[in-house]
Parts: sequence; C-alpha cells; structure tokens
Amino acid sequence: MSIDAIAPIKFAPYFKTVLWGGEKIASYKGMATDLHNIGESWELSCLDGKETVAVGGAFDGLTLRQVICRLKERLVGQHVYDKFGCDFPLLIKIIDAKSNLSLQVHPDDRVAKMFHSNGSGKTEMWYVVKADEGAKIYSGLREKITPEEYERRVSDNTIMDVVAYHDSHDGDLFFLPAGRIHSIGAGNLLVEVQQASDITYRVYDFGRLDSDGKPRELHTEMAKMAINYSVEDNYKIDYDRSRHGEVDLIACEYFHVRRVISDEVFHVACGGDSFMVMICIGGRAKLRCDNATSVELRQGETALVPAEVSALDIIGNATFLTVTA
Repeated sequence: MSIDAIAPIKFAPYFKTVLWGGEKIASYKGMATDLHNIGESWELSCLDGKETVAVGGAFDGLTLRQVICRLKERLVGQHVYDKFGCDFPLLIKIIDAKSNLSLQVHPDDRVAKMFHSNGSGKTEMWYVVKADEGAKIYSGLREKITPEEYERRVSDNTIMDVVAYHDSHDGDLFFLPAGRIHSIGAGNLLVEVQQASDITYRVYDFGRLDSDGKPRELHTEMAKMAINYSVEDNYKIDYDRSRHGEVDLIACEYFHVRRVISDEVFHVACGGDSFMVMICIGGRAKLRCDNATSVELRQGETALVPAEVSALDIIGNATFLTVTA
C-alpha cells in the first residue's frame, strides 16, 4: 500500500470491565449510558489480546501493531522504531474508579526481569479529568517503613496507615515512577499514560471479594521487592493551571506529556522524531496537519499523529493532552 500522506489515526478503544468500574467512561465519551462497570478504556494498546484497532481511513480494521508494521518510522519515528519495532512503547488509558482500586505497585525493569521472562517495568502518570467531591488519590508513602514492616502491615491490614493520600480535584497531576505504591480512589476519572506493560503487583484490596466471593490474590513477595520505600515531601506535581496554549506536565525517559488549551486556533510543533498522541479531554476541534491531512476530535477521543507530521493547527475550542516518546 502506497500512502503519500498519513493522516492522524483514530482507534477503537479496548474496554476493560472490572469490579470497581462505573458508568463515567461511557457518558464522558458520549456513548450509550447502559454500559456498566467499564473501569478502563485502553485508547492505544499493542498488548497481546488487548490491541486497539484503527477506525476509518486507509487503515480501517488493522490493529495498532499492524499499522506500525506497514508504516514503520513514518508513523512512530526512527528512534522509536529502532528500539521497539512494531510494538508501541506506551499504553494510553482512561480510567473510571467507581470504588477504590487495589493498592498496588509496578516493578522497574530490573525487578520485572526477575519475575517475568518478557517483562518490562512500568512508570506512569495520572491527569485527573473529573473528581467527585471527597475523592482521594493515594500515592507514595507518608512514613518510612522497612520491607519487613510492610509485610507485617499487609498481614494485619494496617498498610493504608502509612500510605500518603491527597484530596483529588479536576486537573490534578501525579507522576508514578516504577516502585511507587499507589491507588486510584473512588470518584476519579483520569487519563493514564504509562510504559507498555501490564505487570501489576496487588498490595492490598480493602477486603474486597471477586465475582466468586473469594478474596483477590495479593502479590506480597513480589511487591516487597518492587516498592521504593523512600518518602517524598510532595507527590502531586505543580504546574501552571491557568495558562492557555501549551504547558509542560511530565517529562521522563519514557514519555513527555503536555496540556494544550486551544481558543479557536493554536499551532503545535510536533515531536520531531516521534509520534504524537492527541487526547481530547474537553471540547471539540479539528487537527489540521502540515502534510495536508486532518481529523476531528471531540471529548473522549484519541488520535495518533504520525512522526512525519512536523506541525499541526488545533482549530476549535478544546483541551488536549499531548504525548510524545
């Protein structure tokens, strides 16, 4: 297939139904409100069995991996393709927590390779789109403990006593490097950007039972190895919330995330040798690219802008998160 100019590509999300999921994702995306217990909408994924599929355009019906294999560095950028091949390096999600998620931790690359033959670590970030009154985010430790004390507190159900918690508000931002203990509290709708890994160690589950009436498995020993036991002064990331246009949110070795607020028209320089993910978190706008292609996005939709696009204009009143590698 010969493609002269690659337009930004939309993908049908992979919906994950979970015990703690609710109805916010469906209403946020403008979908049928009879969809219940959707806890996660995977917007872009190359993970086996959970791949997102292109909708519309020249690549309609192809998985994200298949599209990358056809377009290679034109889509993801040369340095990304050299390192990851036809895999996508990130996993982009929208998460709706009707009740608390389990307290959990993700390993870094070293620990992941100890327990999983093809495992990689998982560093991630959260941007809170909508928080109910009284909602909480749990991130990090507020009291220094030893691995042995951690194990004791899990067994006697006091581990939450040493976990840092934060009142959650619209626009709150959290960075979660691998090893940081965390949980999304009930009442949060948020965007999660993470390394493309699905390795999670469950630390504590609030006494919850699964659909068979049994406690869910805890991964105490692996989590004990993965947790970073240091204590930070502040786990919430500060940024200029009032600024329109473009503002940096998170920059780490795995991803760079910015927020863009467009008032009618805003020009965006793309990431050079990287794709750009455009996540519309409010409003509606057209993305008009410098390769003469365009796509419209509304709240709850995500598009993958090819690396060969060097700039685009956002035409409309909308708020986006942009992600590059």
